[in-house]
Amino acid sequence: RKEGLIEVVCLPGVSPAAAKFTYLEKRDAWEKGCYGPGLADYDEWDRSRKVSQTPGTPIKQQASPSKQTKNKSPKKSPSKKKPSIRLLSNDLAALAPENEWIDLEVPARELRPYATLTNGQCFNWLVVDIEPAEAGGTPYDSPQKQQQSAWGTHDAKEWVGPLQNRVISIRETPTTTHFRVLHGPATGVKEDLQRYFRLETPLAPLYEEWSRADARLAKIANAIPGVRILRQDPLECMMSFICSSNNNIPRIAKMISSFRETYGTFMMEIPTRRDGEDDGIAMRIFSFPTLASLANATEDELRGLGYGYRAKFIIETRNLLVECGGNDFLLNLRTRQDSAAVQAELTKFSGIGRKVADCIALFSLDQDDAIPVDVHVQHIASRDYDPTVLGEAKSITPTIYKRVGDLFRERFDSYPGWAHSLLFVAELPSFRGILPADVVREMDEWREHEQRKKQEKKEESKKAKAK
Repeated sequence: RKEGLIEVVCLPGVSPAAAKFTYLEKRDAWEKGCYGPGLADYDEWDRSRKVSQTPGTPIKQQASPSKQTKNKSPKKSPSKKKPSIRLLSNDLAALAPENEWIDLEVPARELRPYATLTNGQCFNWLVVDIEPAEAGGTPYDSPQKQQQSAWGTHDAKEWVGPLQNRVISIRETPTTTHFRVLHGPATGVKEDLQRYFRLETPLAPLYEEWSRADARLAKIANAIPGVRILRQDPLECMMSFICSSNNNIPRIAKMISSFRETYGTFMMEIPTRRDGEDDGIAMRIFSFPTLASLANATEDELRGLGYGYRAKFIIETRNLLVECGGNDFLLNLRTRQDSAAVQAELTKFSGIGRKVADCIALFSLDQDDAIPVDVHVQHIASRDYDPTVLGEAKSITPTIYKRVGDLFRERFDSYPGWAHSLLFVAELPSFRGILPADVVREMDEWREHEQRKKQEKKEESKKAKAK
C-alpha cells in the first residue's frame, strides 16, 4: 500500500494468464465498490447497516482511507474475521408451520443429499445446522460441525434453497429423505423433487455395475452411497456455469445470489445467525430469473455486480438463446441421444467451452455420457486408467479432453457421467474422512509422485537453460 504496488502471485498449477484475468476482474470490482471473496484488503463491512440482502450479494460501500500520524509508522490493527452466517433448523421450523415434513420415500442407497446437493453440480442449496435434540427428538437431530469446505460436508443433514417458484428444506435421515415447503405451492412438490433427483433411474444397480468394472470405485461406492446427477433447470444451469470459469464455489454462489436478487422474483426471508451473536440479518430468497426478466439486463449492470469479463458472456448468451428459441431450444437438447452433438450446440454460446458445455449437458439435459473434464478429472484418469493420457502436453487439449472422457465411457457402459461424478466426489477434501484408508493413501502417494515429477522437470529445464 505504501508503494502503491500490487503483486500478483501465481500458485502452482495456475497459469499467468488465469492469474491476470482474476486480478483484473477483482480490480474492476474494487473500483466499483463491489467486494467479493478473495479481496482481503478491504475495510470491515459496515455491520451497522442492517440491510436485508441475499447471501453473497456484494455490499457496495466506499472504502475509508486509513488514518496515519505523521512521522509515525502505522500500527497494524489485529485482523478481524467477519462472523460467518449460519442457518439453524429450529429457526426454519417457525416458517410455514402448517407444512409438515414429507417422506420422499427413497432409500439411502438411492439418494444421499449430503453427496449430491453440494458437490459442485448446483449452487442453490445452503447447509442448515441442526440443533441438539430435545426430549423425544429423532436420532438424526444431532449437532452439526461447522462447515469446513465450500463443497459441503459429509456429515450435513439438512439444506434449504430455492427451486423454481418454491423455497424447500431437504432433510436426510439414516433411511430416507424428507422435504418441507417453506414458500410456494405445496401441491406437486413430491413429483417435482422426484424429477429433480431423477429418481426414475435406479441407482443401486448402476453402483453394482460400475463396481464390477472398477475395483477402486467399488471401495468408494461402499463409502459414499446415493450420489445422483440432478435434472436442473437448463437456463439456471447454463448461466451458473458461465459464472464458474476461473472461479471458486463461494464466489460462484455469491454471483448467482446477486443475479437472483437483481433479476429474479422475491419469495421470502429466512432468519440467520452470526457466530458469537444471538441474531443475524434476514436472508432474502429470490427465484432464478427467466429469459424475459433478463431482457433489459446490460453488460455494465452485470459488471457493477462484480461479474467482470463474464458480463459480456451472459449478455451475448442471452441474446443468442432468444434467437434460437429460448427455453424450448434447451429442452429440445434434452431429447438428443448424442452428447457430442449437444456439446457442439452449447459451445456456440459465448463463454461456453467444452467443459462448461458438458456440465450443462450432464447436470440439466439428461446427457448421461457427457464427461466434464478439468485438471482434477484428468488426474483421476491418469492415475486410475491411463498414465500416458496427458503425454508431454502442459494443458488439456481438445484431443486430450476427448480421450479422458472416452476412458470413462469405455470403462462404464451405463451412465458414465454419473460414475465419473462419484469418483469426483471422492476426491473432495471433505470426504476424505469417510473413505477407506488405502484409497486415501493411493491418492496421497500419486499426488506426491506427480509433484516430484513436476519438480524434476523444472530442475531439468533450469539445467538446460544454464547450458
